[in-house]
Amino acid sequence: MGALQLTGNFHTVVPGKLYRSAQPSAGNLEVYAKQYGLKTLINLRGAAPGARWYEDEKRVAKAMGLTMIDFQMSASHEFEVSRAKELVALLKSAQTPILIHCKAGADRSGLVSVIYASQVAGMDEEDAERQLWPIYGHLGIPVLSSTYAMDKSWEALEPVFGIKS
Repeated sequence: MGALQLTGNFHTVVPGKLYRSAQPSAGNLEVYAKQYGLKTLINLRGAAPGARWYEDEKRVAKAMGLTMIDFQMSASHEFEVSRAKELVALLKSAQTPILIHCKAGADRSGLVSVIYASQVAGMDEEDAERQLWPIYGHLGIPVLSSTYAMDKSWEALEPVFGIKS
């Protein structure tokens, strides 16, 4: 997990459309914006006025012409259906390419990537669910891991999204 964070845990979800990462440094955000032509940045940690990471992110987003959206989620609490529907609408309307990030790029970013892959990009369930794999640092283990809430959230959202398991 530490190695993933040191490298920014940056990954392509859908080329040219959606990318995911851990909290990017100001320098990494500039590189990602240039290299991938980013238009929208979605911060899943929520607004944190006064926090250095947040102020740096706002400054770089403005300088790079990115639309910055704060969409707070918790990795340890199940994601409500109403918020998931709000998120899908946001993802469908946001200008692409989009970068989503949370703190580690593993759990919240994983769930949002699954939702995007399934509900926006039209990937099948099996391919979409790969976004919540350990390769990205997600360890959703029942009882042992509070971030299992992301797995439970997806399972609860599948019937809402018309996915038959």
